[in-house]
Amino acid sequence: MIKGIKFASIPVRDQDRSLAFWRDQVGLTVATDQPMGKRRWIELRIPGADTRLVLFTPDGHENRIGTDQNVVFWTDDVEKTWKELSSKGVTFSAPPKKEPWGTYTTFHDPDGNRFVLGTK
Repeated sequence: MIKGIKFASIPVRDQDRSLAFWRDQVGLTVATDQPMGKRRWIELRIPGADTRLVLFTPDGHENRIGTDQNVVFWTDDVEKTWKELSSKGVTFSAPPKKEPWGTYTTFHDPDGNRFVLGTK
């Protein structure tokens, strides 16, 4: 039986720059950072979650960098999280928007990858 998602991979150009963004601005913690071929395998923990993010781009997948990612983050309070992350320099497309199904906004990492932040 499938038990969950172990990690989601985020394609990045510069692993050091991306690591600094996700760790220092977003608040994730490093689970592992080790050599993998000519790059590194970097797994980040989301506080309180089992799923991890991986900052790694396999050869041939460079065209995915800077696109909409199939990763949606959730929080109990989108507006509060938006304010906290904005104060740390995270770039959002717009302020949170309330819809009948929940509240959401989108943000970008240093490579231009786009993510949704919403309610659960």
